[in-house]
Amino acid sequence: MASPLVMHATDLTLCYPATRSSARVDAIVGLNLDIRRGEILALIGESGSGKSSLAQTIAGHGGTARHDSPEIVGGSIRVLGHELRGITKKERNALTLRVGYVPQDGGAKLDPHLTVGENVAAPIYERDRHFDQREAAIAVATVVDAVRMPMSCMNSFPHELSRGQRQRIAVARALVLDPALLVADDPTAGIDITVRQAVLDIIRDLQESRDLSAIVVTHTVSEIRHVSDRVAVLQSGALVGLGTIDELLADPTHDYVARLAVALDSDPSRMEGD
Repeated sequence: MASPLVMHATDLTLCYPATRSSARVDAIVGLNLDIRRGEILALIGESGSGKSSLAQTIAGHGGTARHDSPEIVGGSIRVLGHELRGITKKERNALTLRVGYVPQDGGAKLDPHLTVGENVAAPIYERDRHFDQREAAIAVATVVDAVRMPMSCMNSFPHELSRGQRQRIAVARALVLDPALLVADDPTAGIDITVRQAVLDIIRDLQESRDLSAIVVTHTVSEIRHVSDRVAVLQSGALVGLGTIDELLADPTHDYVARLAVALDSDPSRMEGD
């Protein structure tokens, strides 16, 4: 029996609306894609391929009428049972409680005026400002430990941590509400190569221990094999490859996928990010 789906997109088209200074930009065109419960799907593609736009939408942060927020203009996408096209504010709030989102350079987006512990706890109090402080402290300590950070960091401020440590705290913050789906947009970008593996190990370990589903945007070819169950390859907003690493290596069906297969097989160089 096939695993239930946590995300199902059919003929999905995303765009950034026209402004006075720019024409409409299509970010994703005619996408058909599923994410199964308990799997990690890696998204890879060159700059401008639509990876981050898709991740932002899946996380429930698209269609918010901001100039940097992609809108659904065609097809449909369901995430954890919620249809996102035309979603109401109430439904969006309910969805985002169940989706952990690590935006691009999430560590740099931590509130510099809050301690590490307060940053991680923030989603709890955004949901319920009267939440029991003891229960919140336990939840925060649990996820901070899960991302392999010492309890001694709790009273530190983000600027006192290394970039890799801030990324781990961003992942902890995304996990504090025990989401069913984690969306991590290039979580290893800008991190020293010796630390990247640790961040990916954390995501894989959490997936195995919590039966978490995850979508991980990456532009580092060498990371794909380690972190993902399947890979979705995007180019210019279109899905040009989908399958396991071995399937993509064995039968690349698109020129870009063929070039990627060569890189996967022989060269751990980085692709440009979206």
